[in-house]
Amino acid sequence: MEQKLLLLGDEAIAQGAIDAGLSAIFAYPGTPSTEITEYVQHSAQATKTGIRSSWSANEKTAMEAGLGVSYVGKRAMVCMKHVGLNVAADAFINAGMTGANGGLIVVSADDPSMHSSQNEQDSRFYGKFAMIPTLEPSNQQEAYDMVFYGFELSERLGTPVLFRITTRLAHSRAAVSRRAVLPQNEIRLSSDLKQFILLPALARKRYKGLLKSQALFIDESENSGNNQYFEGPDKSLGIIACGIAWNYLMENYPDRVIPFPVIKITQYPAPRNMIEKLVDECKEVLLLEEGAPLIEELLKGILSKNLHIKGRLDGTVPRDGELNPNIVAVALGLENTRGSEIPEIVVGRPPSLCMGCSHRDAYDALGEALAKYSKGRVFSDIGCYTLGALEPFNAINSCVDMGASITMAKGAADVGFVPAIAVIGDSTFTHSGMTGLLDAVNDESNITVIIADNSTTGMTGGQKSAANGKIEAICQALGVEEAHIKVIKPLKKFHEENVKIIQEELDYAGVSVIIPRRECIQTLNKKMREKAKDK
Repeated sequence: MEQKLLLLGDEAIAQGAIDAGLSAIFAYPGTPSTEITEYVQHSAQATKTGIRSSWSANEKTAMEAGLGVSYVGKRAMVCMKHVGLNVAADAFINAGMTGANGGLIVVSADDPSMHSSQNEQDSRFYGKFAMIPTLEPSNQQEAYDMVFYGFELSERLGTPVLFRITTRLAHSRAAVSRRAVLPQNEIRLSSDLKQFILLPALARKRYKGLLKSQALFIDESENSGNNQYFEGPDKSLGIIACGIAWNYLMENYPDRVIPFPVIKITQYPAPRNMIEKLVDECKEVLLLEEGAPLIEELLKGILSKNLHIKGRLDGTVPRDGELNPNIVAVALGLENTRGSEIPEIVVGRPPSLCMGCSHRDAYDALGEALAKYSKGRVFSDIGCYTLGALEPFNAINSCVDMGASITMAKGAADVGFVPAIAVIGDSTFTHSGMTGLLDAVNDESNITVIIADNSTTGMTGGQKSAANGKIEAICQALGVEEAHIKVIKPLKKFHEENVKIIQEELDYAGVSVIIPRRECIQTLNKKMREKAKDK
């Protein structure tokens, strides 16, 4: 009997990887990708088959570990959110040149509408930039099946594969039919032991090979069956629907009959032959893409004929934010069912730090210590402590990318803006703050770094922090003087003492580190609940 599971999109990808012979998965937690790795970590099947699953210090180290697994011929998956792909980009782009030995899938979970992100960049551009195949499933079953296909494609054509999903697919559930489980690969090195050496002379040859592979990638995209052309009698309009946008299109046609020709795209490079056929047949083309107008810009660039192309660039579809069935309906000229705005009977409640959160007491102490200075001196980072930007704290003045707090504070201090304070979390510090601290030490910058240590990766659900038990040793090894590495207990009863310590370090003309250390209230509550269950 066929086995079906009710899975999130993230979970479908994870189960697909387990069933498709995965040997290792590496990731840094980031919404909406986190549940992929968590699913593998909690899977009895994965444990039984010895699949390695671990949180890496950052996305770059995860990408490089995955590349190492591929090097020895086994199958690896690397997972991150879209901005994490920026961190992994050095290894990711060069992996297009080295190619793959064992199957290598890189999952990037995009966040259009910025539900929990600084931007809504489209990872498909990275696939195009690296010149590797990209898969973009439209539903959970396709996500599961495409993992099998992605690993097979990676090994058959010797290339990493980018696997792009978005928030709605990642965090919605559907029934998924499982396939027969594949065994893990045996260790097998490449027949070319210089494949992964990108010295210039060798890299030039690898690059020529990558360019030559483009024809294979395009042919695969045309003929794999993942991209489909649906005929339609009404040639006044042709529609191209990419990934999850296909669902929004179909929801406007309950009988599943669309009068216009439609191309469903779930694999890239874009299927040029299908697109040219659609363009030749239709008077107008409507592009439905979740994210940036990648295909739309491609069409405007390669078409010589005067074709009216509608999409995000001409305003037919909003340039920002997620798609939904109503946006698609309006673009098709169907009824606008959005309805009127909901009256603000109750004022919306913004997110806030948890009651009992250690960051609250740390910000209270920092605020008092800074009272005699002008505003705008606190550079922050990405984590739950970023909520200190909101009322009632108004405690931070920047949040740009992972690790930027220390280096921005350094830059400001180096040109005379002192005191300059950086606030960074323990997990973010080992993710991308250490190198900035080393720069500050080397340049003898006058900054105070507050490493808010709640002993977990709190923003994404309490994963283990790579910094646990290591922060003081790391700071000292990077050159921070031991006398200016201070650990404080962020509790109200220590408030006056904490204010005094912060003020002393603000007065110090050099690099100092203050570590407010208290366990995350959520992980502590979870431990207490589990302990109570065991009794």
